[in-house]
Amino acid sequence: MTFVKLQKSKAYFKRYQVKFRRRREGKTDYRQRKRLCCQAKNKYQSPKYRFVVRFTNKQVICQIAYSLIDGDRILTSASSNELPRYGLSVGLKNYAAAYCTGLLCARRLLQKVGLDDVYEGNDEVDGNVVSTTIGKTTYYVDEVDEDKRPFRALLDVGVKTTSTGCRIFGALKGAADGGLDIPHSEKRFPGYDRDSKEYDADMHRERIFGGHVGEYMEYLEEEDNTKYQAQFAAYLENDVEADGLEELYESVHEKIREDPSPSEKKAFSPDKSFKRTAKLTLEERKARVQAKKDAKNAELEAEDDE
Repeated sequence: MTFVKLQKSKAYFKRYQVKFRRRREGKTDYRQRKRLCCQAKNKYQSPKYRFVVRFTNKQVICQIAYSLIDGDRILTSASSNELPRYGLSVGLKNYAAAYCTGLLCARRLLQKVGLDDVYEGNDEVDGNVVSTTIGKTTYYVDEVDEDKRPFRALLDVGVKTTSTGCRIFGALKGAADGGLDIPHSEKRFPGYDRDSKEYDADMHRERIFGGHVGEYMEYLEEEDNTKYQAQFAAYLENDVEADGLEELYESVHEKIREDPSPSEKKAFSPDKSFKRTAKLTLEERKARVQAKKDAKNAELEAEDDE
């Protein structure tokens, strides 16, 4: 018998502690969360607000959240599923839709806390980072009011990779243009070149207005019309063309600023017509089995007679 070295002793397993459930599931980065939620003690119970951006398979979700000892509280939220209200019914997960959702969330929040008239944000979308320095503090808004400071929130990306040009930063830019004070720089926006350390704001502006989608639509229409018809079927159905994307997104931005309030909830009425079939009793199940046996026996007898 060969000698096997014991790698982990009993003491190891007795002292072993599993990681938090959401860490084991790969859902929460607790190192990031601690820094986003922990507040300085001299600020007492004033919460740190987070601008949470999440992407599903079909939509973009933006929320303003803060943490309490028994869990998080959501101050306001917006989803790209609401954008058809404002005239955008296709492409609800791309960079331009993320920008619109961030803008909607920001305007909705400022309307809720009474700051929408004080901080109107950036009406002219140019892709540049706006900031104002007062004393030693930098605010990422155009102008700071003397009486009311801007609403500050920190970007929460979850476990998403923060690569340059990521759609998360489209939602961030939308919220910043909507009037929220979110610390950021241009280093992760589309158009930033890490080697030359230069930022092309025009390229970012083109991405906000769906220019990259329009270019691909035109390219695909020329190269492979069959694939174009299949991939952009929803665009064609809604009469959305590559040339009209910028005007479409401009109109969406205007409508969001006019009325960012959430739509009224519809009362849910369940379908009561459905009725589950009654369960068979033991006698009924036995009778059904016997009927099948009799039918099969009769079939075999008929074959033998032939």
